[in-house]
Amino acid sequence: MFLGQFQHNLDDKGRLMIPARYRDLLAAGAYITQGFDKCLMVMTDAYFKEVYALINAMNMADPTARMLRRLILSNAYPVEVDKVGRVLVPQNLRQFLGIESGELTVAGQGDYFEVWAPAEWKAQMDKLQDVEANEQRFAALNLSKPSGA
Repeated sequence: MFLGQFQHNLDDKGRLMIPARYRDLLAAGAYITQGFDKCLMVMTDAYFKEVYALINAMNMADPTARMLRRLILSNAYPVEVDKVGRVLVPQNLRQFLGIESGELTVAGQGDYFEVWAPAEWKAQMDKLQDVEANEQRFAALNLSKPSGA
C-alpha cells in the first residue's frame, strides 16, 4: 500500500523522485494522470486497469461519464521508474500543477498516491486540521466493522 507523505524534488527535466518504499510497488508498471483535486494521481498498472474498467462500463451517453473519461484518460500516461528512482511527469501535468521544477509532496492514498504542489498540499492539510469541520465532514461515513466480521 502507498502510505505516508514525503517531500521530493521535480528536476529541471520534469523527473520526480519516487519515495524508495513506493518503487517496488511500481515495478510492474504505472500510470500518472490528473487527479480530482489540484493534484496528480499515480496508480499501479493493475489499479489503473481496474479504474479503466469502471470508467469503460459507464454509459457513454451520460455527459458526466464522458467528462470523467476525459479527465482521467486524456491525461493518463504510462510511466516507468528509472534506475535511480524517478518518473517523468509529462509537461501538461506539470503545467496543471503549476510547477516546472522544485519541491513536491507525494502523499500515499492506499491503492495509489498523489503528487501535490506544496501550497496546495498545505491547503489540504489546513482543512484536515480543523477538528470541528472534520466531525461534520466525516460523520456520515461508516467506518464500523460489518456485523459478523
